Amino acid sequence: MNPEEIAKLTEEKRAGCTDGEGHSDHPLLAYRNQKFLDTPEARSMRIISEYLYPLSQFRKEKVQDTVVFFGSARTFEMGPNARYYNDARELARRITEWSDQLPHQGRRFVVCSGGGPGIMEAANRGAQDAGGKTVGLNIGLPFEQRPNPFITPDLCFEFHYFFMRKFWFAYLAKALVVFPGGFGTLDELTEILTLMQTQKLLKKMAVILYGSEYWKEIINFDALLKHGMIAESDLQLFTFADDVDTAFKTLVSSLTKYWLDPSHETPSISKTQV
Repeated sequence: MNPEEIAKLTEEKRAGCTDGEGHSDHPLLAYRNQKFLDTPEARSMRIISEYLYPLSQFRKEKVQDTVVFFGSARTFEMGPNARYYNDARELARRITEWSDQLPHQGRRFVVCSGGGPGIMEAANRGAQDAGGKTVGLNIGLPFEQRPNPFITPDLCFEFHYFFMRKFWFAYLAKALVVFPGGFGTLDELTEILTLMQTQKLLKKMAVILYGSEYWKEIINFDALLKHGMIAESDLQLFTFADDVDTAFKTLVSSLTKYWLDPSHETPSISKTQV
């Protein structure tokens, strides 16, 4: 055998490859044993992988923080709600152009979405229009949710666990723009608002509800206050916008005021209550 053949044989044995008749001639290394990795006993390894792999990629790509876009997967470029798609695309383009001009070594305020179609696609597409990097945090679902083609390949992630996906939404975000959406969008919005309300996220973060007519019909914020379910100060956790200009000015104002500080590390993980 030549050195290459010996090295290949050694690697196959370490990996636990089978012989020509399908019989294993060496036990599998645990971290290469897919059958084991798919078991309930290995759940903790799968969870930590959904933390460590994105972290390594964010560091590699020097992504310091993000601007997250939420919204319906059922909002398309052509259709009854097309203006929301086009507005999300334009807003993502503008914020990417602005952030790419900032004098920082890392990448600031990178547009991030849930990785799928609809508003998510529009956000990633707008960032790509501006020639910027853009993040997609995709989740495996029975329908609708497939990674859109506008995500930066090295920043396209597939999650199994919703809570790990939400972790990366929350802890890198310095602003949140929420377009009209359904159960998933409501879940993501109220989760972030709850973390802010309870000060589990110790950071200033702009939350913009895009499309005031929609949001005020879907969620009766005044009724929540009237019945004592929220405090009047909780209404200051978010603001409304009905056009790209207003949303862009709000984002730039908040991000400039609170986050243009070169001392932050990469990635800029938010402080939390212990």
